[in-house]
Amino acid sequence: MEKIKRNVRIALLSRMLASSPGKLFSLSQCAEEMGCAKSSLSEDIAILKDIFTLHGLGKIETLIGTQGGIIYHPELSPQGVEELVEQLCQLVNHPERVLPGGFLYLTDLVGNPELMSRVGLFFAQLFRDLNLDAILTVETKGIPIAMMTARMLGLPLVIVRNDSRISEGTSIGISYLSGTQKRLVTMSLPKRALAKNSRLVFIDDFLRRGGTAHGILDLVAEFESVCLGMGFLIDIAGEDKLVQRYFSLLTLEMLDSEARRLIVSKGRHQL
Repeated sequence: MEKIKRNVRIALLSRMLASSPGKLFSLSQCAEEMGCAKSSLSEDIAILKDIFTLHGLGKIETLIGTQGGIIYHPELSPQGVEELVEQLCQLVNHPERVLPGGFLYLTDLVGNPELMSRVGLFFAQLFRDLNLDAILTVETKGIPIAMMTARMLGLPLVIVRNDSRISEGTSIGISYLSGTQKRLVTMSLPKRALAKNSRLVFIDDFLRRGGTAHGILDLVAEFESVCLGMGFLIDIAGEDKLVQRYFSLLTLEMLDSEARRLIVSKGRHQL
């Protein structure tokens, strides 16, 4: 194999890590693919760490031991979080987003890959140290946010359905009272989708009273697993919640569907 120059190795390493955040890469395998000694690769990684730190691009972690390697954790600075929240406030605070029945039109936002990648990065950074096994969401609008969060953590995404599907095999289902629809609804998850004793975080687009979120806790318990945190794009102020421990990027302070008025402010976020 032709020897690869250091500047090229650093460029290739940067692309490899940025393409798969949260994934552990073996030092031995990387050195073999780069055609260099592990000592040379370690020097490359040290240079790359300094570059990423200097420019606020995230953290590159080196793990030692037989299962060791390198792993990249992208990060949002506190300023980056505030800029994201401010941008979301500006995008949501428009009367045309108010729909009949007290709903908000958010489809264009959750369908924006660049915007949702930063939202996913925020939640990934928030829950990164929980030693998670998967990210959990419920269909449908929460899927893009949860998918981006899962990607930033290098974890699988598990989607809870509103009904069971024969193509997914045997499922476990529960019924719960929906705060939005004010009726009894069901949710289900295939038995094969989640291993016993899994550690999870629930991500969704909207939190009203928390009927769905509370149902998720009951469903996760059926799998003998645990939900360690919850994150929402928007929550509603002034309503008693069925769940208390959660984070949100925005809070809907007021919505008048008849007058088509709304007020959105910063949510319960912190880093």
